[in-house]
Amino acid sequence: MGKIYTTRWTMGRGIFYTMIGYVSGSVLYAKVFGKLFCQKDVTEDTIDGNPGTTNAFLNGGIWCGICTLLCDLLKGILPVYAYMHGLPGADIWITFVLAAPVAGHIFPVFHRFRGGKGIAVSFGVLLGLYPYMKPVLLLACCFLLFSFVIVITPNYHKTFATYLFATILVLFFGKNSYVSLGMILISALVLGKLMLCREEREEIKVKLL
Repeated sequence: MGKIYTTRWTMGRGIFYTMIGYVSGSVLYAKVFGKLFCQKDVTEDTIDGNPGTTNAFLNGGIWCGICTLLCDLLKGILPVYAYMHGLPGADIWITFVLAAPVAGHIFPVFHRFRGGKGIAVSFGVLLGLYPYMKPVLLLACCFLLFSFVIVITPNYHKTFATYLFATILVLFFGKNSYVSLGMILISALVLGKLMLCREEREEIKVKLL
């Protein structure tokens, strides 16, 4: 009887935080702070129409960009950290809790399921695994590698390479299979969004510095 209760409690808790993560991700802070700081939609008249940090900085100014970046990170960090708090280790539900804020940002319920690329929030959810930092460090290292060592341009191709290689590294070097599955889901969401994005895809260029 106790085992059944524990299983139901674990499932209920996992579903709750997955839903909280999705709703949290559905708040597009680039639009919120664009209206607050400059009374406009920062995605208008942009190439990709992306409600993310880059357009917040470019079209909303430095404070709009900083606030958007911080909140996009936090909406990923908080649900994951809250779910992990007090647990002896990650369970199967962390896979979905990790992916939920990214899914919410990409397919936001508050914006007719038309959202951003999920890059900042994906860093946020991985930071929420603290003190287990290996996945976010691998993602950051891949981003730096393809930005400053093996320089891949334009950003479409750099982002694709970053998430693909980071996922492979997490699968090989990650210590928790459920977190690795979460990383696979995150990358599938981000790369799927990239392929659906309306921005023009220029030819890939690779340069070794």
